[in-house]
Amino acid sequence: MNNWQQQKLGNVADVILSNVDKKTDENERTIRLCNYTDVYKNSFINIKKSKNFMIASCNENEYDKFLLRKGQVAITKDSETPDDIGVSTYITDDFEDVVLGYHLSLITPYMDKLNGRFLYYWLNTRQSKRYFENNAGGSGQRCTLTLDCIKSIPLHLPNPQTQQRIAAVLSSLDAKIELNNHINAELEAMAKTLYDYWFVQFDFPDKNGKPYKSSGGKLVWNNELKREIPEGWEVESIEQCCDIIDCLHSKKPDYNFENDYSYLLQLENLLNNGLIDISYKYYVSYDDYKKWTSKIEVRENDILITNAGRVAATVQVPKEIITGIGRNITAIRPTKIKPTYLFLSFRGIDMLRQIKWNTDSGAFFSSFNVKGIKNLFVLKPQVNIEDNFELLVYSLRRKRELLQNENQVLAQIRDWLLPMLMNGQVKVM
Repeated sequence: MNNWQQQKLGNVADVILSNVDKKTDENERTIRLCNYTDVYKNSFINIKKSKNFMIASCNENEYDKFLLRKGQVAITKDSETPDDIGVSTYITDDFEDVVLGYHLSLITPYMDKLNGRFLYYWLNTRQSKRYFENNAGGSGQRCTLTLDCIKSIPLHLPNPQTQQRIAAVLSSLDAKIELNNHINAELEAMAKTLYDYWFVQFDFPDKNGKPYKSSGGKLVWNNELKREIPEGWEVESIEQCCDIIDCLHSKKPDYNFENDYSYLLQLENLLNNGLIDISYKYYVSYDDYKKWTSKIEVRENDILITNAGRVAATVQVPKEIITGIGRNITAIRPTKIKPTYLFLSFRGIDMLRQIKWNTDSGAFFSSFNVKGIKNLFVLKPQVNIEDNFELLVYSLRRKRELLQNENQVLAQIRDWLLPMLMNGQVKVM
């Protein structure tokens, strides 16, 4: 591996295990706690993200030891499964009030030997993941990494300057992904604001271009939605304006390799922000694919809704994806209603309230099935209002879908480069 040096993590970084819990003691310092889920869900921690961290307290010794500082790396050290230990995040800012919580390890690289960003990416390599899985101890249903185990993580290190250059290449890809995510969040907020303004507050432009309700537009009571709606508008059963296509099989495909055929969308592919993530692919045989997609092949503008676990998480299928759907997913195909308006309706207050009314609470999780979907009603505005709204929001939707597609390509490039950069196969000048 060229002139790279083999080291153990404990020789090039300070490693400590946090014992700061979630309690709040009025006699201790008030802090924001970076806990397990914050590390698990974020590739990096910055000041903006820390604003949502929970409030807790710690003593002065804990504050001095576990206060987050720029250049550090935090990893998960406990989990129910080996796959979830050793998950890392990079600390991008110096903090005055954010402390690392329990079940986590804080790693402070020695700056003259180890670059923090380089370490973060090293911990995301396959060999690191394999090390964590092979060395996780614990008893019962809990896996854990001991302090000695973390300190013994094997590293192959170039000089600090090369480490910095390698990290810069990979972090530039992650920075673009993060920027796209930020833009997408703003586009989502814009579309929701427009929807709420037009179809919750009913201040859509009237025939004179003025806000309808604020200008004295008449409202009438509707029994299905249990609220007032503009005069002349209708409420339809979802079956009157959509086809409902349920998945037909109950067995999750056990293929996890790419072949000549397509894949089925699973719950993991449906993101809470209404987009589809295809980085998890479940490929199936030709016979299974033909059987499962003969009636459940999704098309552009279909709305996918989950019926188990994450109840009623909805996404809208972009035109780039035509495939089948796996278990616990139902497709709703708009036939007599504008698709983007329908999608936003499913994420609006009227539909969420109806979904709650029609959700069955089981012993282990709530279920929202096809029967419940067929009981839903959708607000139908006057045709010109629906058409004008669709013109406004469709471009926002497509921009989000294209940025999501770009992110998936960027992630593939990053994941392709990662092992080659980390073993010196590809050199950065």
